[in-house]
Amino acid sequence: MSHTLGIRQAQKQKTRQALLDAALGLLEEQSLSSLGLREVTRAVGVAPTAFYRHFRSTADLGVSLVEEALGSLHPMIRTAVGTAGSAEERIARAVELTAHHVATHPAHVRFIARERHGGVQPVREAIRGQLTRFAVEVKAELAKDPESEGWSEDDLLMLANLYVDQMLITASLFLEALEGSEEDRERIRQVATSQMRLISIGRDHWLR
Repeated sequence: MSHTLGIRQAQKQKTRQALLDAALGLLEEQSLSSLGLREVTRAVGVAPTAFYRHFRSTADLGVSLVEEALGSLHPMIRTAVGTAGSAEERIARAVELTAHHVATHPAHVRFIARERHGGVQPVREAIRGQLTRFAVEVKAELAKDPESEGWSEDDLLMLANLYVDQMLITASLFLEALEGSEEDRERIRQVATSQMRLISIGRDHWLR
């Protein structure tokens, strides 16, 4: 009996993932607000009623896509701006990790870039919640630095948000350059590195 339940659960998870993958593919060409559940189920080859065994609505599916796109990035973000290495090394690490993520998960990055200010409120709120988590986690890493001595909690969070925002901007630029040349991507690396360095320099002088 337990073996049968295990098979059913695995099949259910497989169908759920297929719906997420199909939706992500369809969202390459449209926004979530225009996506119909029949489009998604047709792409997977299941009945429309099967959709509701996994998601309450397309908005609910969108929230799950946000979790899939951003939920796994928390360790990467902490690694990028963690305390290991010099400021220059940390900046280089952040830029390279961002470039690599965009290159390996362009559809997820495109989805977040489009829906962050899109028309589906639960999805906007889910993205905002994930970005808030990133900022809080980055703040915790920055607080470990000797340079953070004397900083208020609010100021550390402001700094963390600057780094997170800059990584989002950089991700969008790398996304636009996916079909471009390596020279295009190198220019983005250089600009992103300079901008992150400017934030770092501002940090050094904030309390003076």
